[in-house]
Formats: sequence, structure tokens, C-alpha cells
Amino acid sequence: MATMTLPVHDETNASSTRASTTTPATPIAPAVTPLLGTYKRAPMEIVRGEGVHLYDADGKAYLDFASGIAVNAFGYADPGIASAIGEALSTGLIHVSNLYRTAPGERLAQALVDRSFASSVFFCNSGAEANEGAFKIARKFGRSISPEKTGLVSLRGAFHGRLFATLAATDRAAYQAPFLPLAPGVSITERTVEDLDATLDAKTIAGVIVEPVQGEGGVRVIDHGLLRELRAMTKERNIALIFDEIQCGLGRTGTLFAYEQTGVVPDMVTLAKPLAGGLPMGAILMSAPLAAVMSPGDHGTTFGGGPLVATVALHVLERLADPALLEQVRANGAWLGEELNAMARRTGRVRAVRGVGYMWGLDVVEQAGGVVSRALQAGLLILSAGDYTLRLLPPLVMTRDELKEGIDILEGVLS
Repeated sequence: MATMTLPVHDETNASSTRASTTTPATPIAPAVTPLLGTYKRAPMEIVRGEGVHLYDADGKAYLDFASGIAVNAFGYADPGIASAIGEALSTGLIHVSNLYRTAPGERLAQALVDRSFASSVFFCNSGAEANEGAFKIARKFGRSISPEKTGLVSLRGAFHGRLFATLAATDRAAYQAPFLPLAPGVSITERTVEDLDATLDAKTIAGVIVEPVQGEGGVRVIDHGLLRELRAMTKERNIALIFDEIQCGLGRTGTLFAYEQTGVVPDMVTLAKPLAGGLPMGAILMSAPLAAVMSPGDHGTTFGGGPLVATVALHVLERLADPALLEQVRANGAWLGEELNAMARRTGRVRAVRGVGYMWGLDVVEQAGGVVSRALQAGLLILSAGDYTLRLLPPLVMTRDELKEGIDILEGVLS
């Protein structure tokens, strides 16, 4: 199973009704934007959002099966998030240096500890930063055992970020090539027990990082039996096991943390994406033995865990941990999988369907980019996860009727 981006078809009547209530804005001309060209942006300008829809400068509505790449768990114009931001701003504290204590970050850390295996939490600003920090912690843990125990390992198909160490752990030669040499001591191995057993040398490997559901790598659900074997190996060899739940965590698979479904308790979990409701925030959750090796000055952050983002993140966490929401994600996710498989059989244009909860991938028989573009024209926002894989990441509050609307649009686009 894996996460994929799916196309959707035009909303016609519903779209035109919503469009009549919007005031067209002047679109941004892509040719003159001073933004660095690191993204191939779609041509429309998004000007507002409401519920599970986004609207462009011409008033056209788009059903959102992307969620800002798994960020906007509650969709758009959510009153609870707006209230949490207002509460944070009312104190006058947007930022306070981490040289001083503030309550919001400490409350958030306690809430994460209470809901997980962790004893300590480190806050930062993004998923890539969280993974880089986890690598540092794993390496210091390894060096506390032996000076040679510094190696880091990731799995085939992994995506862990675009910084020097996380890029080295990301299985994308094209992403890596322009920036060589990358951080040393990082290797990628196959997703098999035999390859992991051969790679995870007790004398030289400090940590291994795994996405329980690989997102950018094609929405691939890692076999739970493999994860249990990996946990046994890492425990026996004193290797830190890191679960990268940046895309698949915080409710997207139907449990608050993806590891809860695997029968495995890792040593660290990295989080980001939906954590602060769209504000920039990442986190590293760690067990006591890992936390014990870190001392003041070993790592740091200027903005991580500040009072504004932490206040919003606590609100988001409490809602994402709601058993009713998680049950809805599980039930609707199972239904979504059945509907996507039925659609695949009807169209004959889908080779495989993989996923769990609100994270699905479709292997299609044409270039995924073309499907994404046609879906955009039809009023559906989807993602790709490789040249031939579509990725679907709808907001966790999307109803079954809205999910069905998206599937119908996608079927029309594929057909």
C-alpha cells in the first residue's frame, strides 16, 4: 500500500455557484515573479480557501485532495485554528528565545509525551530539520557506545528531506547529483530483512530511519512484519530506530501515530506537516536513552517551539487525537480504498492502488504529471509520487460524499 495523487473532474454547477460569491483578484504573472524557480507552480493564483476547497483569482473552485501536501488536516478557514492563533496573539508573544521558558511549548511537549512512547521532545521548524536533528541524536547515541558507531541507514524509496544529511538518505539520484558531495556516513539499503541484516553492522551503524508509509516514494506501506524484524535487529545491536512520520503521522493513517498500527515502538519519531495547522513546525519525539546523551549546546533552534506555533499546535494535536476523528479516518479510508480499486477496474488505466486511511497512491499507465494537469483543469487538486504514481492526501475532515466527488472527477480525467 502507498500514498498517491489522484485526478478529479470538473465541479461545474457547484463550482460556478461558489465562484459567484468571490471577488476576482489580479492574478500574479508567473513570468515576472521574483521567487526562486525551485517549483514548477501551477498557472492559477490561489486567493482563498474554505472547507475542503481552494479558490483562484478568477473564482474557480478546486476540491483539494492534496491538503498542502498533507499539512491542512482540517481544510481551510477552520474556526478552531483561527481562535488558537487569536489566543496566542493576545499575549503579545509571537516569539521568545529558547533561552527562556514559555508555557505553550512545554504544554505541547507534555501532551506529545503523554500520547506516545517518548520521554522528551525537541521542536524545530520543518520535517527536514526534524530528520537532521534525529540524525544528530542517533549519531551522538552511537558515539556514546563506540567512536566508530556513526553510520546512518535509510530504505530504498525513502524521502527524508533536502538538506545535506537528509538528502543523502533520500533515494533520488537526480535530487542528489547537483549537490554532491553530500553528508558522509549515510547509506540506502533495500527493503528486505536480508539486506537490512547485512547492512546494520552493530559496530558502525548508529541509526536507521524508516517511513512506515513512504509518501514521495510511491505511497508504499512498509510491511509490518519487516518493521518488527527491523526493531528486533536494532534493539539487539544498539541501533537507534527512527520513524519518519512527517507525512504519514498525526492521524493520516487512522491512528495518531503511524507506529501504533505496526506493533513496533521506535526510539525516535519525527513529525511536521499538520502539526501546527499550516504554521511552520517540526518535532522529534525520543525515548529516555536517546534524550540522555544530549547536553546543552548539542543542538538548537531560534524559532522552534515558540509560543505562537506551540499554542496552535496544541489545539491541532488535541483535535487530531480525538478517537471519533481517527475512527472516521479509518472507516472512510477503508471505503476509499474499495472505491479506488473499483474505479481502477472500470477505467483500466490504473495498474495498482496502495494506501491506508487518507493516504493513497495510484500507479497509472501514463505519465502522472499529465493526469495531475488534467485534474487541475477539472477542478481537482492531486499530487504525484514518481513518474507514474498519483498521490491522494485529502484533508482528514473530508466527508465520504466529498471523497466520492473527487473519485468521480478522477475517473473522468483518467477515462
